[in-house]
Amino acid sequence: MLETPFYLRVGHLLPYSMSDSNKTNFTNPSTFILLGIPGLEMAHVWISIPFCTMYAIAVLGNFTILFIVKREPSLHGPMYYFLCMLAVSDLVLSTSILPKMLSIFWFNSREINFNACLTQMYFIYCFLVMDSGILVAMALDRYVAICDPLRHSTILTNPVVAKIGLVMGLRGIMLILPYPFLARRWPYCRINIIPHSYCEHMAVVKLACADTRVSSYYGLIVGFMVTGLDLFFIAVSYIQILRAIFSLPTKDAQLKTFETCGSHLFVILASYIPVLFSSLMHRFGYNVALHFHILMANANLLVPPMLHPIIYGVRTKQIRDRLLRLFSHKGT
Repeated sequence: MLETPFYLRVGHLLPYSMSDSNKTNFTNPSTFILLGIPGLEMAHVWISIPFCTMYAIAVLGNFTILFIVKREPSLHGPMYYFLCMLAVSDLVLSTSILPKMLSIFWFNSREINFNACLTQMYFIYCFLVMDSGILVAMALDRYVAICDPLRHSTILTNPVVAKIGLVMGLRGIMLILPYPFLARRWPYCRINIIPHSYCEHMAVVKLACADTRVSSYYGLIVGFMVTGLDLFFIAVSYIQILRAIFSLPTKDAQLKTFETCGSHLFVILASYIPVLFSSLMHRFGYNVALHFHILMANANLLVPPMLHPIIYGVRTKQIRDRLLRLFSHKGT
């Protein structure tokens, strides 16, 4: 995680960062100061270009998925409903960070209201949890479709899909709700500078001048419950799926069946590999420059929303065909 001593090391970069107003005692600061990517201030405008591109692709791709599924009655099924939920979650997640990030990179607008900071924190982690839950629901859909195909339509009915989506949404809302409440509860009497481009949970908590172990432990518990348990359920689902696939009589049947869950596997890899890599880097990468940590944290929030619609658009025949048909109609 981010280390507090770095705040002192970057103090000379901001004339106001070490002013008395930033070191006086206060219960809740009126604003925090986001540094963006410390050490790369001169490259902020250039760094914004790939981030802007990722966001534009994410918005265009996810809205395209929503539009195609809405327009095509043949796509009104559990798999595509879960895909729409993932698209909405990705849109909210990426939009939670990029506008403020660009205001830092382009206009040097580093101040963020205390309440706005906590709101941004809540939305980021809430929809990260929702994303993970939706991937579990999609693994369940693939498990039923492959292991019990005759009962797929009776098990995963529209009301059941809606209830699963509601449960995943409520899980994110309830699990992350303590984050801003605990952060608001702590007294802040240190500098109010966050060496990050968004309000990362532990970066905010470390500014408090109190025993914040409750927030730290709760964050670890949530991380284990979400990433650990969700990956466990996904792994169990795919072990059963692989057993069902390898029991098929011919290799052609095995390959064809495996291709039906290929898109979901690629989405899982695109979602969890950056998170696991970032976690390992935070745990063991003590000599890694802080700006690289922050770049990776930003990429973790922007790359998956960009890749999800691309993966499903390229690898899912039904979506690809509808997309090509849409463009062919426009061309005539």
